[in-house]
Amino acid sequence: MTAVKQDQTIPRPLINAAGIEKPVSSESGPKSKNSAAVYIMALFFITLFGPYLLAWIAPYQNHLLARMFAYCVLGFAVFVTLIYTVRHYLFAINRLFSPQRQLYLDLSCAPWPKITVLVMAHNEEKVIEGSIRALLKTDYPAEQLTIMPVNDRSTDSTQRIIEQLAIEFPCIRPLHRTEGAGGKAAALQYASQFIKDPIIVIFDADYLPGKGLLKQLVSPFFDTEVGATMGRVIPLNEQANLLTKILGLERCGGYQVNQQARQNMGLTAQFGGTVGGLRLSALQHIGGWSSNCLAEDTDVTFRMRCAGWKVVYQNRAECYEEVPEEWSVRIKQLRRWASGHHQVLLQQWRNVLRSERLSRRDKLDAFLILSIFMLSPIILLGWNSGIFLFYGGQSTLVAGLLGILMTIAYAGFGNFASFFEISAGAYLDRARVNLITLPFLTFNFLISIVEISGAILQQSWQSRKDQPVQWNKTVRYRKEV
Repeated sequence: MTAVKQDQTIPRPLINAAGIEKPVSSESGPKSKNSAAVYIMALFFITLFGPYLLAWIAPYQNHLLARMFAYCVLGFAVFVTLIYTVRHYLFAINRLFSPQRQLYLDLSCAPWPKITVLVMAHNEEKVIEGSIRALLKTDYPAEQLTIMPVNDRSTDSTQRIIEQLAIEFPCIRPLHRTEGAGGKAAALQYASQFIKDPIIVIFDADYLPGKGLLKQLVSPFFDTEVGATMGRVIPLNEQANLLTKILGLERCGGYQVNQQARQNMGLTAQFGGTVGGLRLSALQHIGGWSSNCLAEDTDVTFRMRCAGWKVVYQNRAECYEEVPEEWSVRIKQLRRWASGHHQVLLQQWRNVLRSERLSRRDKLDAFLILSIFMLSPIILLGWNSGIFLFYGGQSTLVAGLLGILMTIAYAGFGNFASFFEISAGAYLDRARVNLITLPFLTFNFLISIVEISGAILQQSWQSRKDQPVQWNKTVRYRKEV
């Protein structure tokens, strides 16, 4: 049992593929590019108000400049959303009709390596005991398993519950952190220093693993080129209300179709920060965790890919989570995801495009993943330009373009699974009864567009300053304490 008073990362030597030892800096990943953030904000507001400004300053030209500007914005929005729509159509078709890559699933008996399971916790007294006990019931060899609950400055009964479990089960090695930088990434960065086992598996404290999950997440690491693995997340409280049913459909499309199709097509599968595994040497190779990052999972995914490591998605490695049951909680979660993803976009897009380890196809796919949240403000700007043109007398052509944009924006909007990916996922999961909630996705879509756009603008502004990262987790709904 270890009490942590400081937050310092010890640089470790790295033996690379050529057998050459080189130091790894404790600073992992570049900092936010302030100039890029300012450019994004300026471009958004110029595009938003540009048609109206040009119409005001150039009345003698019959608003020609304003119309040309608005047409360019609307056309660009249609073009970008069309790209994402085609991409998601390809994913859905691949998942439904192409051979599926279900690798490493036949391994039941193997020389299983020693692993450390990190259970990340911050004020998790409602759920931490259930999660740890579920991990103890998995079929991974007990002598090869260490469970390390990382209690990061909890102020409730989390520490007491963990200590009681550690007395009962010797394989539990608690790590209590009382000081240092805030946030999950900083806690992961510190905990990684105490790990000697070659494989790390990470869970958030509210996740409940299935019996065979650990073996399914670890088996791809027998391939020495695999740096990270990711399992599938299924809502535990999907039937609680209308919102949870909508989110259940989103998770279904996002994992069952989107992630699996990318795995099938040899594209970038995303490490999700929980229900996933990491090779310790690969983590050290890329410099460890970025402690100032809001979306440490996306950051690690693309730094791994740029360094030449594979990320493997295991669709049958199922784990259960709680999704938000209230719209206020959902919006807060959505804004956090958008902010973190946008931060990684600003930090990593140059590295992705310049990487010598990625093919042009990989770079395009990676850039589309990193830019997915930018689709929201682009759609808003397209709608704004369409409305300007429509009321400016350009009704015939604009009505067609605006209608196309509305349709493909809804169908192609993607990190939460597009409309047809959700349908395909529900079909594959034999959850057709849930399809009756599909019409309500329109409401969820409109909320997402507005909230994500606001979060991106806010993150672009805040990236100009060095603000501390803090834990920002969703409400827990489990009743037992």
